[in-house]
Amino acid sequence: MASYQKYKTKQGDKWMFKLIVGIDPGTGKKIMTTRRGFKTKKEAQAAYIKLKQEIDSGLLSKQSVLFEDIFKEWWDIHSKTIKPSTKYSKLSKFDKHILPRFGKLKIKEITKGYCQKVINEIANEINSVNDIKIQANLVFKYAVKMDYILKNPMEYVTIPKKEETFLAAKEERNYWTKNEVKEFLKLAKKHMSMQYFMMFYLLIYTGMRKGELVALTWDDIDLKEQTININKTMFFEKGKEIVQTAKKYASNRAIDIDSHTTKILTSWKVKQKELLLADGINKKPSHILLRGDLRPIRLAYPNELLNNFITIYDLHSITIHGLRHTHASMLFEAGASIKEVQARLGHKDIQTTMNVYTHVSKTMSKKTAENFLKFMELE
Repeated sequence: MASYQKYKTKQGDKWMFKLIVGIDPGTGKKIMTTRRGFKTKKEAQAAYIKLKQEIDSGLLSKQSVLFEDIFKEWWDIHSKTIKPSTKYSKLSKFDKHILPRFGKLKIKEITKGYCQKVINEIANEINSVNDIKIQANLVFKYAVKMDYILKNPMEYVTIPKKEETFLAAKEERNYWTKNEVKEFLKLAKKHMSMQYFMMFYLLIYTGMRKGELVALTWDDIDLKEQTININKTMFFEKGKEIVQTAKKYASNRAIDIDSHTTKILTSWKVKQKELLLADGINKKPSHILLRGDLRPIRLAYPNELLNNFITIYDLHSITIHGLRHTHASMLFEAGASIKEVQARLGHKDIQTTMNVYTHVSKTMSKKTAENFLKFMELE
């Protein structure tokens, strides 16, 4: 229990309390602490309760622990629960944005106000500030869990909105219409190598993720049954390709391909062997997309090639992911159900598919209007 005492100062009466906080292991004597400067006894009692909680939870012995110490402790556990690609991405966020601002600070001295200031600062630098908050929050939650701090200072921080988010802006269309697809493939067949024409054709006609396509091997393709088994993805770290299982259970899927896609794949399989033999390589190729040394192509190369091609031929600008969106839009236009599209694209959450559905091409919207008009005329 604490002992309370009133004492006089030049500013008037103040209150203090004394408390035994432990036993000196060397001498066996009691260790006392004193807290002064309280205006009332009630204020001193409140301070005692808080201090007692810190002592009971072990916080008092953790006053000097730095944020980076907690991060290392948390990361040693957390890094064993995530995939290598996720690990690389998370570490990049910590190294670039979080540790420079929090690392050398004592975890107990980090306030809500400072956390808000940091998030405001990062929001002026990047758009993905919410993800930075999420990652930093994981460390603070761990600190609470392990009794380094009583409350999480990041928990109630607000993500600031940029002024432009309040303005009505024209949404960029990140997919191609059917006619734009035809124009692109016509140009690609004429001006690209067979490998890269086939690469873009597959992205458009299967809706595969880029990493899934780069990781695709000939063993994953059954030309007789006209199916592709998608069960892994590819990412690169420090110039080295790393294959890992597909990101979610739903991503492991077998999709059907049409006869024309099968024909293109069959032709490329023959052509690929011919090109390798011409270079004196008699080894059976594993991946469908290869460099000259039989390694899979660089993950960034499809992006670079698409961007350059769009610029040269003045095409509607979309991203590589926009080709996946294009495939989904064309499926909806062809009459596929939401569940069918979800299964083909490997979406675990149907809401993701619904989000794509709300952005289908104008062609589908016009068809809907025309179909409704025809229905009404039949009545």
